[in-house]
Amino acid sequence: MIKGLGYYTSPIGEMMLQAEDDAIVLVHFLKEPASAEEHRTAVIDQCADELDEYFHRGRKFFTVPLKPNGTTFQQRVWNELVTIPYGRTGNYSEIALKLGDIKAIRAVGLANGQNPIAIIIPCHRVIGKNGDMVGYAGGLEKKEWLLNHEGSVLKQLELF
Repeated sequence: MIKGLGYYTSPIGEMMLQAEDDAIVLVHFLKEPASAEEHRTAVIDQCADELDEYFHRGRKFFTVPLKPNGTTFQQRVWNELVTIPYGRTGNYSEIALKLGDIKAIRAVGLANGQNPIAIIIPCHRVIGKNGDMVGYAGGLEKKEWLLNHEGSVLKQLELF
């Protein structure tokens, strides 16, 4: 197995990128400065390039291969997250309904919070049913920045 490690400096903080073979397994906001030496691979470079295009040149979707590690249920939730379009938001109950179990709202929230691939699997696009900003592993200020960047906040306000 070929493991890759890289760092990307975004407008909202430094991020760690990890890959196994030819797929990204982790995109994570760092709380501390990077401490490990990079091991750049082609997929790490592609991920960094696509993130750069997202932040600076209007990229709306990602093509980098992903392989997030998680349970079958988590995988199902994360697969639903990637269907939320750029500039739009969803909520936990909508995702639970799409998965066929409205009672799974809390489990959807937990799976959303355990998403290992920030931004690319867009867990930041999930908000409370009443439109409130709710949890984000990177912090609510990053979530709000990302939603503003995508124009989601303005679109949500137009609905009210």
